[in-house]
Amino acid sequence: MPLDLQVAGALVRPWRHGDEESLARHANNRKIWLNLRDGFPSPYTLEDAGRWIALAGPKEPPTDFAIAIGDAAAGGIGFHPREDVYRRSAEIGFWLGEAHWGKGIASAAVRAVTAHAFSAFDLCRLYAHVFAFNGASMRVLEKAGYACEAVLRKAATKEGKTVDVYLYAAVR
Repeated sequence: MPLDLQVAGALVRPWRHGDEESLARHANNRKIWLNLRDGFPSPYTLEDAGRWIALAGPKEPPTDFAIAIGDAAAGGIGFHPREDVYRRSAEIGFWLGEAHWGKGIASAAVRAVTAHAFSAFDLCRLYAHVFAFNGASMRVLEKAGYACEAVLRKAATKEGKTVDVYLYAAVR
């Protein structure tokens, strides 16, 4: 499967220099940050975008991708293969700029990247953790063919609140 994946009016492609401004503009949104791990900066600055692109852009093979609408990066998606006895599993994560929510772009991107991960890597499982209050991401994963396997009770603390986390997975 090519590394440029057309999906629902968007293009999933590797990150590249020139994405910094649109990345910072879309990522600097509290609603996005609330649904991601604390390692995702808030506020999200142009410098944060530059650091991310310098890290993710040159990875070979790429496992982190921009979700581009037109020429602008409007979100991100990636999977991170695990190690040791979990080496055939990878965690997938995604986010999309608020202006593009509700258009089927995230579900299409998850479907395409899942297919790419299964065809290009020796993986048999992709999984995602979703905070209990993030029903939209649960729907994205379900539309992309993932199933909820478990509820991890009080598994994460975000903004001072300890919450349940839903574990979703797709298997090949």
